[in-house]
Amino acid sequence: MTPDELRARTVFFGSGSFAAPILEALVEAPEIELVGVVSAPDRPAGRGGELRSAPVVQRARELGLVALQPVRIRRAEAIESLALLRPALGVLADYGQLIPAALLALPAYGILNVHPSLLPRHRGASPIQATILAGDPEAGVTLIRMDAGLDSGPIIAAERWPLAGTETAPELEAWAATVGAGLLRRSLAGWLAGTLGAQPQPVEGVTLTRPLRREDGRLDPARPATELERQVRAYQPWPGSFVETSAGRLLVWRASVRSGSGGPGRRAADEGGKAEPGRLVAGGDGLGLVTADGVLRLEELQLAGRRRMGAPELRRGHPELVGERVR
Repeated sequence: MTPDELRARTVFFGSGSFAAPILEALVEAPEIELVGVVSAPDRPAGRGGELRSAPVVQRARELGLVALQPVRIRRAEAIESLALLRPALGVLADYGQLIPAALLALPAYGILNVHPSLLPRHRGASPIQATILAGDPEAGVTLIRMDAGLDSGPIIAAERWPLAGTETAPELEAWAATVGAGLLRRSLAGWLAGTLGAQPQPVEGVTLTRPLRREDGRLDPARPATELERQVRAYQPWPGSFVETSAGRLLVWRASVRSGSGGPGRRAADEGGKAEPGRLVAGGDGLGLVTADGVLRLEELQLAGRRRMGAPELRRGHPELVGERVR
């Protein structure tokens, strides 16, 4: 057999930004022959609504690979198209659709999933955001062989690292993608040779995440300030974190917890007075949101349709916001 015939024919499933570094790891892997990419259909983007392909599709076309973009991967025609590629291995990262049993059984070496959490914690659609929201002290990437469940397949390898507690979702996702690409690259040879096995996931510690909705971004002042600060970091760039004001929807891009916040039942003080949760208050020359247990200092803000700006600049343009109750 020729060297090319000894390499495992591989199909990659991926759509989001987390997928791009994983695809590059496959491009460079000498153990496999990348024969196709499966991704989301082109979607409207920008103000003009021009159809745009996912970055992994654009990269596949540059490489001269087959690029499949089925609306539903479960449809018979999608499965037939994949079968024609004769894959011996599948690799998935941030694809966005459940893989049917007929496809799971197609490659002899199975389909490997590069998942950005320490499974079984944070299975599902939004593990990066869930890691930040929960205030987890560490993050990780897990490589599993997919089964019919939701991120429930046996674990092949994992890598973890400590969190500083300041990471935004885009920052954590970018680092997790880099780590995941390296983990996959180091694991491929052993998996294909049969020297690297897979162990069932623990039955304890399972948590589930779901797709995010726009309304998830609304800041609820009945919650503690520390939780809202984590939300601001977790929900970037979408669904964002926001409150409704008389000046319009106010997006919060950066926030911090004011020193002294966090005591149970504490009422936050503005400049010389008391305010109940949900009020915007003066904090120096900036703005704060009174929460259940303190003040969330709003540091970088954006009114809908306007540019992002620091809180002092926004407050100078909208002094009426101080004292207002948000919705």
